[in-house]
Amino acid sequence: MWLKDKVALVTGGAQGIGREIALNFAKEGANVIISDINLEKANETLKEIEALGVKGLALKADVSKLNEVEEIFNKIIEKFGRIDILVNNAGVTRDGLILRMSEEDFDFVISINLKGTFNCTKVASKYMIKQKYGRIVNISSVIGLMGNAGQSNYAASKAGVIGITKSVAKELASRNITVNAIAPGFISTAMTDKLTEEQKNAMLKAIPLGRFGKPLDVANVALFLVSPLADYITGQVIPVDGGMVM
Repeated sequence: MWLKDKVALVTGGAQGIGREIALNFAKEGANVIISDINLEKANETLKEIEALGVKGLALKADVSKLNEVEEIFNKIIEKFGRIDILVNNAGVTRDGLILRMSEEDFDFVISINLKGTFNCTKVASKYMIKQKYGRIVNISSVIGLMGNAGQSNYAASKAGVIGITKSVAKELASRNITVNAIAPGFISTAMTDKLTEEQKNAMLKAIPLGRFGKPLDVANVALFLVSPLADYITGQVIPVDGGMVM
């Protein structure tokens, strides 16, 4: 088992892509902590994790608030004594054309997607540096690479995640800590389920493979990046998008 006895935190891990990543890590032997604003959903996923024979925790937190992030890590260290893997997955959208987008909507998306990644990485790196080991995976988006009308806040946040990834990878490499990003394309989640058939068909035309991705497609790449197979990979952005960006 690639991750036997490793300790992993997945932010926004209660559902969707985060849930799939958490379960994928647990299947490979990791003890998995989920942080999410939806504690009820987080506890449901925790039961699935523990059913796989590993330990876990479900914690409620707003990753945009540094004090709440520090409290998460205090609880992790108290229970497990270490943190080996961090997946910065927590994310939100508040779409709108630039002329109509409110300052609140812009700030909200940046605070969760970008500042949340900064907060969690900042605190996790303190422990990983002492251990001289760590694996960090940031969930960006193809929108951070190509932009999208009506998503200037989301695109800015996800492009920022890529910038953090590359910068922190250079800072932490000498301590045996790798930092990489995944840029998912259109993945079938509760978010895409709300789209009309017309919208879905338009999106499919932009995907060479001709289908939406699945959360497991992203989770498998996350598992690869934190496994021994990727020990010599850092500072990279891997699109999981069916060929949208190439």
